[in-house]
Amino acid sequence: MIDYIKKEVAASAQTKQNILEDEAFLEKIAAVITASVDVYKNSKKILIAGNGGSAADAQHFAAELVGRYGFDRPSLPALALTTDTSNLTAIGNDYGYDQVFSRQLEGMGVEGDLFIGISTSGNSQNILNAFTSAKAKGITTVALTGRDGGKMAEVADYTLIVPSDATPRIQESHLLIEHMICDAIEKSIFGDGVA
Repeated sequence: MIDYIKKEVAASAQTKQNILEDEAFLEKIAAVITASVDVYKNSKKILIAGNGGSAADAQHFAAELVGRYGFDRPSLPALALTTDTSNLTAIGNDYGYDQVFSRQLEGMGVEGDLFIGISTSGNSQNILNAFTSAKAKGITTVALTGRDGGKMAEVADYTLIVPSDATPRIQESHLLIEHMICDAIEKSIFGDGVA
C-alpha cells in the first residue's frame, strides 16, 4: 500500500514539475491571472462551468471568489453555471444538455466578463457551445484542459493545457491553477499585490 501511495504522489508531483519547467505554460498561466484580475478591476464577473468532476471544480472555484480564499475581504462576483438544478433540467429538457451553459451565458454574461470552461478532454460539447455564446457577447474565454487540448484549444482566448493524459493528474493541476488565480486576485485587489 505504501508503494502505491508513493507512486500516486510521485505521478502528481511529476505533472506539476512538468508545468514548473515549461516557461511558455507559466506565461500562459500569468496571462490568465492578469485577465482574471482585470475582470474585477473593471467591475465585471467570472463565470465558470464544467461537467462531472469539473463541475465540482467550477463550484469550488466560484465559492473561493464569492466567499474567501486566503483572508477575509469583500465578496467578488463569480458564478458556477453548474449549480442551479432548475436551469440544468429546464434547459436540458427544452434545448438539449449541450446548451445548458451557453443559455446561461446568454442570459447572465455581459461584455467584459470572463468565462472559464473546464474539461479534461477539451471536447465537451456543452463547454464548446458556451465558448461560442461567450464570444458572441464579448466575454473573454479561458479553457482549462489536458491531453492535447481538444477542440477547446482552437476556440478559447486563453488555453491552459495541463501536460498529462491522466484525468486525475489534469484535475489536480486544474485545482492548483484555480487556487493561484484566486490567490492572485485577492492579493491584487485587496492585499499586497502579486509581482
